[in-house]
Amino acid sequence: MSSDDETLVLLPDEEGEVQLTLNVNGQRRKVTARTTQPLLEVLRDELRLHGARSGCGVGICGACTVLRDGAAVNSCLTLAGLCADAEITTIEGLDDGEGDLSPVQEAFLRHRAFQCSYCTSGFILALEALLRRNPHPSEKDVHEAFSGQVCRCGSYTQIMAAAREFVGEPSADEPVTGDAPSAAGGRAGEDQ
Repeated sequence: MSSDDETLVLLPDEEGEVQLTLNVNGQRRKVTARTTQPLLEVLRDELRLHGARSGCGVGICGACTVLRDGAAVNSCLTLAGLCADAEITTIEGLDDGEGDLSPVQEAFLRHRAFQCSYCTSGFILALEALLRRNPHPSEKDVHEAFSGQVCRCGSYTQIMAAAREFVGEPSADEPVTGDAPSAAGGRAGEDQ
């Protein structure tokens, strides 16, 4: 079998750990992880990338959001061992390589779309993932992308203002509203 066709099977050592090479923010990084260890722990504890935060630990709040091959995932639920062939992007990897912020990060700054900032990287990465697959999303698309994100401070108005910079023209059947998503995933003011 050629090296291009190889399928890597990781067998744990006697302590239940495996050696991994992860592609994080464009760099290949060697780490040691337990077979059951979430990507979030590896990013924070092994690689010292603290932008992804531990919030709920069960994939509900979005504070741990990272990009896996361009899609937003909850790193608290994603096993590190299953990411060896993936491109992982954290908030630390969004700059242009010269230290300039991404357009989404700039929009969040312009609109002061944060208070305590605990959730900010999750919202930014959720919007980045949306824009990668749909460069001109509707406001409905943004609300759907943010449905797995929770802001404990209630900065939804500013977060949506930042996101609206990237919204394309609304369709005829989709009115533009000023409502922000609520913590329950709906829009503020809606009966759930």
